[in-house]
Amino acid sequence: MKKITKEDISQEVFDLYDDYAHNKIDRRSFVEKLSLFAVGTLTLPSLLSFMTPNYADAVLIKPEDPRIKSGFITYDSPKGGGTIKGLLSQPTGTKKKVPGIIVVHENRGLNPYIEDVGRRAAVEGFITLAPDALSPLGGYPGNDDAGREMQKKRTREEMLEDFIAAYNYLKAHKDCNGHIGVVGFCFGGWIANMMAVKIPTLGAAVPYYGGQPTATEAELIKTPILAQYASLDTRVNEGWPAYEAILKKNKVHHTAYFYEGVNHGFHNNTTPRYDDKAATLSWERTIAFFKQELKKK
Repeated sequence: MKKITKEDISQEVFDLYDDYAHNKIDRRSFVEKLSLFAVGTLTLPSLLSFMTPNYADAVLIKPEDPRIKSGFITYDSPKGGGTIKGLLSQPTGTKKKVPGIIVVHENRGLNPYIEDVGRRAAVEGFITLAPDALSPLGGYPGNDDAGREMQKKRTREEMLEDFIAAYNYLKAHKDCNGHIGVVGFCFGGWIANMMAVKIPTLGAAVPYYGGQPTATEAELIKTPILAQYASLDTRVNEGWPAYEAILKKNKVHHTAYFYEGVNHGFHNNTTPRYDDKAATLSWERTIAFFKQELKKK
């Protein structure tokens, strides 16, 4: 049987998956609507398999990579979920303190992709903390469908407190120089924006296709912002002009990139929404931005 490629899939399927991934439709509706695109060799099981994240083959930096040391820790989040688990990763072989980065997951908990992103940033010379906002519910359950259902049981405001607490934990870490940035994806993109609202001393924020703060919230931002957007992601993109207007008015250093012809989630290399060119370029820009903003301080 011919292997399915991204080019075999219509944009309607990607839009349908986006609705499902963001809880606009349940799994039963997703499967029913997806079945309409099952034609010929594109059977429903093959479509479901193709759209499901493939974590096993997507890891770029293995946990045992000698360039880093990586392991799970817990920290206190008294205003959030109480005790939060997170993956702490840092470069080996450095004798001086380094800047830190909080890595914020999507709306499904700390899955292997986000763990990998934490390790990728550590290889670049940062100490990173990737928290799991599902910790109070038992942690990421091992699959994204269950993770999404679990995350819906917590409010995003309470989870925001967990990531603010992660900032405080990392800032006080003996191997961190106290200069902290944040990168977040989807739900995590909103968290990255909101951390810029809530933490005046935050050094840099990189929201990937993240929802924007309200106008009142945006007025509080002083943190440099690097916003990464997918051109096909009209749902999120429509909020950028109003956000940008406030950043411009208040002379907040900011840059936004819109990657042409790619979908929401283009950085996630475990799903067919992944776009190698856009993901690679956006990550290079992200790391350069952090090095510029955090290491100059």
